[in-house]
Amino acid sequence: MADFTDHITDKHAAFIEEQPMFFTASACATGRVNLSPKGMDSFRVLGPNLCGYLDVTGSGNETAAHIKNDGRLTIMFNSFTRNALILRLYGKGRVLRPHHDGYDELAAKFPVLPGARQIILLDVESVQTSCGYGVPEMELKAERQTLKKWAEKKGDKITDYQHTNNTTSIDGFASGLMD
Repeated sequence: MADFTDHITDKHAAFIEEQPMFFTASACATGRVNLSPKGMDSFRVLGPNLCGYLDVTGSGNETAAHIKNDGRLTIMFNSFTRNALILRLYGKGRVLRPHHDGYDELAAKFPVLPGARQIILLDVESVQTSCGYGVPEMELKAERQTLKKWAEKKGDKITDYQHTNNTTSIDGFASGLMD
């Protein structure tokens, strides 16, 4: 049975902190629904109705484009341990970039990750928990280092990569990366 609250409780925050990965889901009125896995200890609960993650450069920038053009964002955590649970955070997303006021102060709450391009914030409107009994039990072997190494190798040229690959979504929506 699903339970809903209008905020992140201390119990929710503790569960979130234990999870090594999470998923983001976003969409616009038209086009594809984006679903992305995330990790690298990049998620933080910032208050009962605010959370976010440090977003690193990748092959696209779908979440930012959907936030700019629609705003809806869902973030999901699920336990892969014996204690099954799924937790979803629903709300409106915002994007905070390095040149925006307040970025440096907020970025200090996250690990330093090569290729970091923005912080995706979620103004939480509701939280849902459900059983998660259909999710398999698994053990974390290790964090992948591939994305970090790729970004380090790009160095200063990562901005060129972002301009080429991260300014529009696969459906042509502007991501606002250059705003």
